[in-house]
Parts: sequence; structure tokens; C-alpha cells
Amino acid sequence: MDLAHDERQPYQWTLNFGPQHPATHTTLRLVLKLDGERVVDAMPDIGYLHSGFEKLGEHLDYNQYVTVADRMNYVSPMANNVAWHMAVEKLLGIETPPRCQSLRVIVAELSRISDHLLCLGAMGLDTGAFTHFIYAFNPRERIYDIFEALCGARFTNSYTRVGGLMYDASPKAIEMIRDFLKRLPKALRDMERLLNRNRIFVERTKGVGVLSKAEAIDRGCSGPVARASGVARDLRKDEPYLNYRDFDFDVCCAEGGDCYARYLVRLAEIRESMKIVRQAIENLPPGPVNVMGTVPFASRVSLPDKKAVETTIEGLITHFELVMSNRGFETPREEVYFATEAPNGELGFYIVGDGSQRAYRARCRGPSFFHFALFPHLIRGHTIGDVVAVLGSLNVIAAELDR
Repeated sequence: MDLAHDERQPYQWTLNFGPQHPATHTTLRLVLKLDGERVVDAMPDIGYLHSGFEKLGEHLDYNQYVTVADRMNYVSPMANNVAWHMAVEKLLGIETPPRCQSLRVIVAELSRISDHLLCLGAMGLDTGAFTHFIYAFNPRERIYDIFEALCGARFTNSYTRVGGLMYDASPKAIEMIRDFLKRLPKALRDMERLLNRNRIFVERTKGVGVLSKAEAIDRGCSGPVARASGVARDLRKDEPYLNYRDFDFDVCCAEGGDCYARYLVRLAEIRESMKIVRQAIENLPPGPVNVMGTVPFASRVSLPDKKAVETTIEGLITHFELVMSNRGFETPREEVYFATEAPNGELGFYIVGDGSQRAYRARCRGPSFFHFALFPHLIRGHTIGDVVAVLGSLNVIAAELDR
């Protein structure tokens, strides 16, 4: 496996890091060029979780496609649900009711907490802190319980619909969220005590994979990766959507730009998400969770309530046309781009409508695609042992990579 040898250069070796390596989770592959233990270059090789999710967006209707969006960043599928259907609603020119907006904020922020907990737990695991991994994963199970109470599914939720949600939140789900918010702070304190001053973890992450503010901007970074380098950009503040304007929260930034800074930013963002969820759940507006009757043609856009389907002919016909027939609803012949602040950064959807119930073109701007491309720049000059630390701090989700 050695490369062609140049007498003026030391021997360099090619090493496949993944896709079977535990730190790559069977879906990421890096081709490393090594000079001894030192990484000279790296090539991210994608294609191990190819799903064709952009092309599927042109074959499934706007409600069906949410099941595919679930499987992009499968660590926080609720956030994908919200981003996709908000892009569709921008194309249709409709705005969801206040209760729907608050519930979407709640599930999006719970998804952020879940995503960050996985990232922090995996960073600890990859650098040798197995107990930290367990402490991070226990709260995630409570989030799965909440999602199951909301929509009946734990993992791939498919909770949103065009113009609203599958179901309203039950009193049981609301109480589960309140209970979760009471228990999570203790878990976070335990995680901090285990890792923040752990000598092994700190030495393996501080000063490793440094990304400057200018480089973060030039290379299209977003989310915690960019904010850990001092880029104070957050779409929830800079381009507010849903009802984020109503909530008091801070944008968490750091200056270090290294793996440790990315760890700290995610830890701080969990607490800010808790603040948002607490405000949203205690001030949850009354009213419907779908646009039925709030805009013209809404009766042919959002799915009717199940009770209306079972007891009225209008509800049954509307349900049939939207779900069973090929008629659905018509869309404008326009193009839109809409982005949300997903857990890993800017998650955007570009949709071209052609008047039918399916997108003529559907494209996705997933943050993991940009951050995985960033990896070679961050790892050059470091050792093989630093690969897992840098890769873990980027939190690359392979299902966002393969088009």
C-alpha cells in the first residue's frame, strides 16, 4: 500500500480510516496519507449511505417526503421535518397558527438537545471516556419517550405536515417535557464534572483541529462549528422564523476554534435550548395546530382532523384527495429556498414548484456536507490519534452527505 517513493521525501503510507472503524460508525471513510504517525493529507470518501434523497423529493408529494427528511440527519429527525415543511409552506405562501409554531419550536429544540448529547457523548467515547457516553445517552432516551408521546414514533417521527402537525400535544406529553427539563440539569452537571477538566480529554482536544473565524466563513461553516470559531451567526436570531422572536435566549460562541471549543459551545447550547423549551411550554398558545380555515384553499392543503374524517363528508373527501388520489393540492410555479438553524448548522431546502403536488426540483443544503469537506484542512499536521477527536467535534452525519 505504499505510494511511489521519491528519494527526496520520506516514505508515505495510505491508510483507510473507516468505514468499519468504530469512530466512523460504519458510514464514513477517510483515506489518510501518513508520514509515520503524522497526517500529511486526507480525502473524505462519501457514498456509503447513499439514499438519493434529493431525487426522491421529486417523486414523492410534499407530505410523503417528510419520511425521507427523517432519514437525513437521523439523530435529530424532528428538526428535518420542520425545515422541509416550512420550505413547502413558503412556496405556498401560508403561515401556520401560533400553537403549531410553538410546538414546532419545542420539537426542534428538543432535537437540538438530543443531537448535541449524542455528539458530546460520542466525543467522550472516542477519546476514552465511556462513562461520559452513558451519562449523555440516558437523557436522550427521555427525549425519545417524549417524541413517542407526541406522535407515536420514537426515532423517525414524520411529525409535521404541510400547514401544521400530525397531532396536537397531549397533556401527558407536556408533563413529560416539564419533567425532562427538571432532570436534565443534573445530567449536564455530571457530564461537565466528568470531562471539562479531564486531563486526557483536554489534552486531546485543546489546540487540535483549530479553525479560525475567517476560515469558518470562507469555507461555508455554520452552526456550532462556526460559532466555536467566533462567528456569531444563528438563523433563529438573524433570520427569525416560527415564533423565535418571542423567546429570550443567547447565541453561544467561543474564540478557540478547536475541538474543545466546539465541545463547550454545544454544551452551552443545550442550556439555551432548555430555556427556549421552558418558555414555549409554559406559554403554549391555545387553538388549532393546522391552517384549516385560516387561509383560502387551506381546506385542500392541510390534512383534516381525524374526527372530521370519520364524521363529516367534507373531511373524508379532503383526506381522500390529499392522501389517496393523485390530485392533492396545486403549488405556484415558483422557486424558493428556506433554511433553519438545525442542530449542526444551516439546513436549507431549495424547491421548484411546477403546479403539481410534487416538487419539480428539490435540493438540500445539509451542514454535514460542508463540515466533512472541512476535515482535511483541520487534520493536516496532526497525528492519527487526533483524527477521532476532530471528526467527533464536527459531528458529521453520513446520511446528509450522499445525494
